[in-house]
Amino acid sequence: MGLNVLLAVVAAIVALWVALLVVFWLARPKGVPVRTVVAALPDLVRLLRSLVTDATVPLDVRIVLVGLTAWIVSPIDLIPEFIPGLGPIDDIVVAVAALRYVRHRVGLPELRSRWRGSPEGFSVIARLLGGEVGPAPGPGNRPE
Repeated sequence: MGLNVLLAVVAAIVALWVALLVVFWLARPKGVPVRTVVAALPDLVRLLRSLVTDATVPLDVRIVLVGLTAWIVSPIDLIPEFIPGLGPIDDIVVAVAALRYVRHRVGLPELRSRWRGSPEGFSVIARLLGGEVGPAPGPGNRPE
């Protein structure tokens, strides 16, 4: 009996994970090259550090970001890293879900104000997080 329950739970988790992968694959922004995303990662890490260390950011957001960091550095994965092409997918799915939650709770304008990278890098990250990206603040388009 115990083994059947365990197998059923594992099968349900795998089915849910496959469903999430399909949803994220269908919802991914089109036309965002992987190279461009990778180039924006150092600035994204600085943004996340800024959010985690700021006491004015809601506690749930900081907890989600600490959990995301723990998930990514953890050697335990749903899909083992040694499987070519599939290994990092679980980390990517969790990262996108956590960062979309952060965007929803904190807001894109707040994330933009903390961004220290290029406007193009923020545009790419915002598109991945499902946010609408307007023109970056600059000398010619600052609100009056």
